[in-house]
Amino acid sequence: MTDTYMATDLPFAGSPVVPQMCDGNKTIQFQCHKGIACWNACCSNIDISLTPYDILRLKQHLGISSSDFLLQYTLPYEMDQNGIAGVKLRPVENGTACQFMTPEGCGVYQDRPTACRYYPVALLSMRKQDEYTDTQSYALVKEEHCLGHNEPRNITIDEYRKEQGLEEYDELARGWRQLILKKKSSGPSVGKPSKRSLQLFFMVCYDIDTFRSFVTSEGFTGLYDLPADETGKILADDTALMLFGFRFLRQVLFGENSINLKTEAAEKRREQVQKMSGQIEREAREKRAAEQDEMYGGDED
Repeated sequence: MTDTYMATDLPFAGSPVVPQMCDGNKTIQFQCHKGIACWNACCSNIDISLTPYDILRLKQHLGISSSDFLLQYTLPYEMDQNGIAGVKLRPVENGTACQFMTPEGCGVYQDRPTACRYYPVALLSMRKQDEYTDTQSYALVKEEHCLGHNEPRNITIDEYRKEQGLEEYDELARGWRQLILKKKSSGPSVGKPSKRSLQLFFMVCYDIDTFRSFVTSEGFTGLYDLPADETGKILADDTALMLFGFRFLRQVLFGENSINLKTEAAEKRREQVQKMSGQIEREAREKRAAEQDEMYGGDED
């Protein structure tokens, strides 16, 4: 199964994506059903990236924690050269098929991932460097094994998205996509993320139950001044917590302050940052001085 595309990940040579971007009004010819000869073919060879909302729905469907879901059903991968993490579905052991595939079709159909819902359409989500919001376009995916394109049913992409329940999925993944697109379009101006930032991004986006524990930890509550009613709301609802997580990451990664800091804790943190910055600068000066002494100095005869 072909994944959706984001940012600059546009179709390339050999790709099954037809390289013609279009809007939701485009009519496509496609239908997938159990009686078709290629039934389950796409699920037999998967390459499916998951959004945070995909993980939330699947772990709820299975009745397990997000940590257990990640361990059993996913594989991490790097989405760009800076190491920002994505998550893909893990296929069956020693194979390429989806773990949720059954002879009857998808075993988690009502909560299937975004990429599965979109097929055979590719979502092209793009953002210009000087813009905050992203824009969406679409392209058609045509793979040799798929006979759905020969079925006598015409439908617009917008109609298909509605039929597949994608309006909700896209809306609830928008904050995550904007985080990724902003980092990609920002380039060197934001700088390479620290290891801690990358770990934080992974936890907040993909391990919602661990993030819930983090929000109740002394480290978080001691620094952030979050109203009690808002805290109660996000702790009680996975979707609300996920959306708060995107807001939290915008503040941590890009300085878009929307969560108040406790005055004393914020001042202490600023002092710690200044102290650390001063120490780094001193160490850098000392290192440069030592290198210069070694290059130009030496014992005099």
